[in-house]
Amino acid sequence: MWKEYINAVSIEQILSILAEKKGQARIIAGGTDLVLEMRHGAHQDITTLVDISRVESLSKITLDEEGNIHLGAGVSHNQCLVSELIRNHALPLALASWEIGAPQIRNTGTIVGNLVTASPANDTIVPLFALDAELFVQSKNGERTIKLQDFYTGVRKHILKPDELVREVIFPKMSVTQVGTYLKLGLRKAQAISLVSMAAILTIEDEIITAVRITLGAVAPTIIHAEKAEEYLVGKNLSEGHIQKAAELAMETAQPIDDIRGSAAYRREITRVLVQRALSQIKNGDVLSRLPDDPVLLDSFNGVRSETIGEEHLIPGKTPIITNINGEEYIFTEGHNKTILHLLRDYAGLTGSKVGCEEGECGACTIFLDGQAVMSCLIPAPRAHRANIVTIEGIGDEEHLHPVQETFINEGAVQCGYCTPGFIMSAAKLLEEVPNPTQDQIKTAISGNLCRCTGYYKIVKAIENASIREGA
Repeated sequence: MWKEYINAVSIEQILSILAEKKGQARIIAGGTDLVLEMRHGAHQDITTLVDISRVESLSKITLDEEGNIHLGAGVSHNQCLVSELIRNHALPLALASWEIGAPQIRNTGTIVGNLVTASPANDTIVPLFALDAELFVQSKNGERTIKLQDFYTGVRKHILKPDELVREVIFPKMSVTQVGTYLKLGLRKAQAISLVSMAAILTIEDEIITAVRITLGAVAPTIIHAEKAEEYLVGKNLSEGHIQKAAELAMETAQPIDDIRGSAAYRREITRVLVQRALSQIKNGDVLSRLPDDPVLLDSFNGVRSETIGEEHLIPGKTPIITNINGEEYIFTEGHNKTILHLLRDYAGLTGSKVGCEEGECGACTIFLDGQAVMSCLIPAPRAHRANIVTIEGIGDEEHLHPVQETFINEGAVQCGYCTPGFIMSAAKLLEEVPNPTQDQIKTAISGNLCRCTGYYKIVKAIENASIREGA
């Protein structure tokens, strides 16, 4: 794992460190991919992680005078999901952000991180290809702009140099004559890697298609355009016959592989189905049906955020991690190369957060970090420095249980109990954000939490009862 962790405070500092370390440093923002990869033995040459999550200028979504949207390197999926600019002028990206992981993952994972990981199954690459995005890249030696379609050379391969920072993603906002959507198929409803994904953006004037971009993910080593389908649709309307023919042409473009999640033949057929479905949605004006007006974020927006810090290099044995957990200050001189989950359990003695999958899949380790629900198994321990953390031990005790804890007991929702802390944390944060949630909102809130006893009915009922009690 890493030997040094740097909480960066400026772009200049980031670029200097990347230049100095000569390939031994790696940028981290959300860490939802990188930490998992390092745990499995990848990136053994990386000794230093440079955390950019506290560089405020990198966490902004802006529109310039020429009509281009700019996403900073620290912009999370949940930021895109709720951004009016993205929802109104780059809808396929908002839809893709909604499809990623679960609320805890969307709170930390970033758009640029998704792009740099470079998996053709990653969700946000596909709509950004369709949006004709480019990357603004900087190093100490200068800067350059790279078309996203020129960035990738293969599966998890790209042309970014070790000393370069992807500072922004830039793409033109969709015009009033353009309409677009994004669809994917996974093997489950949440926390699903794309088996096939696609985005479509059509320019339509007087019911005639004048320009088309259809991009496909997880059916080739990189994201590809369904060029034959694009060419076919120009000059036509969205009749049922034209939609069906375009979908068949898109299927011919796909070049998938057989793997444990699906056969190549199945992926080709799903490509046809998704393209047909997407074009039908565009025709019927149904592209917004899957995007809620007020998506559950598991972020209470209560203003509790990390302290402003100076440039700090956190090195085991030399610099302590100072953090606030459940209202008390903790100082750690060990655990720097662990995750926050193990910092809490092994060094703070707070064992309520459970070790489950350690891959961001089960949610048993859910905590609140600076007001957001996150998977603590995916976040490096030094990220806790000068941060505010709440664990299951901090939301109630034997004498003063949280309403969710009480209703879990009353409804028999605890069952074996191992996953329960994570469920309670997600539910408690939901009720901060939405005091009277619908059943769909409850299901979204706990979509990142797995119960191996399969007792979700009682869990949902317990959260419903807790919301009624809170309201009373």
